[in-house]
Amino acid sequence: MADVKEEFKVKGEELLKKVNELIKEGNVRKVTIKGKEGNEILSFPLTLGVIGAVIAPILAAVGAVAALVTECTISVERK
Repeated sequence: MADVKEEFKVKGEELLKKVNELIKEGNVRKVTIKGKEGNEILSFPLTLGVIGAVIAPILAAVGAVAALVTECTISVERK
């Protein structure tokens, strides 16, 4: 089965909430955050068995990005 790609446009303050939702879904393989102009800001893989201790630094980085951008696009690869 091929990977499915989706994109979501969100405002900076919604970024962390949306990434948290995607992580909890559990079928996401990779998340890429792109700036308003389409440039890649942050990209990270998610694998089965990812636990809280590994997710915490990722979420901290996403929170920092959210503070810097007004609009961005979240690109998601699903299984």
